[in-house]
Amino acid sequence: MAVRVDESGRRWVRAEVETPGTVEEVWKAISSDAGLSSWFTRSEFEKGEDGQPSRLLIYFGMGMDSAATITAWNPPRGFAVTSDEFIPGGPEVATEWSIAEGEGETCVVRVEHSLFDDSDTYDSHIEATEAGWPAFFRILKLYMTHHRGQPSALLEWMGSVADSGAWEKLAGALGFSGKAPGERFEAAGGRMKFGGEVNAAPDTTEIILHIDKPTGGAVHLFVWPVDEKVLLSVRFYLYGADAAAVVAREEPRWRRWMEDLFPGATDED
Repeated sequence: MAVRVDESGRRWVRAEVETPGTVEEVWKAISSDAGLSSWFTRSEFEKGEDGQPSRLLIYFGMGMDSAATITAWNPPRGFAVTSDEFIPGGPEVATEWSIAEGEGETCVVRVEHSLFDDSDTYDSHIEATEAGWPAFFRILKLYMTHHRGQPSALLEWMGSVADSGAWEKLAGALGFSGKAPGERFEAAGGRMKFGGEVNAAPDTTEIILHIDKPTGGAVHLFVWPVDEKVLLSVRFYLYGADAAAVVAREEPRWRRWMEDLFPGATDED
């Protein structure tokens, strides 16, 4: 969707999703370290001297970490932040998170990014951010539908590989090549215990999986070209009482497996 412009000169984009859960349950999923990290990316709310959240730190990896100042905190309806790191060298960007009741026991989560600028110089930056939300929102919906309230833990790998066929190689090794949403997949033997169901395939080089091996969770995988290499991102969101223990056990195995599959890969996590 193109950037919208108000009469005031505010340029903005908005993304939203309707997800199962009460307002209070969804608020927990967006307003705490554990909640936001269970479907978005590794995140941390810093508190000020008054005990109220004062900053939101988001760790995307690959040098794309950011810090934002919390400007409004209205539990359980939403919060707002501003950041001058959102667009390097660009204007400050304000982001508003809000929750509204949906149909039945559902809620609508909205995230709106806005800035003030006389030109469209920075429109592509917030448009790209808007384009990234649907995948994260699919994971939020998966979490709230199947794993609501469960403890979670992240296992992440992001790196550069000098292999133009990296996606095909990864898809074949993990067993989801050619699988459509709703279909079962299973890694082909070896030391990777990995299986589940395809949840969504937003495009030909991105997929969201709902796994039950090595434990219950969601996995988001995608690649994109950067210069003469391919950037590969793998993020496991594992759920349940044993999630942290599974990450501690599986992360070294996963990293060795990635190194074997892509010799010379540069791990940037």
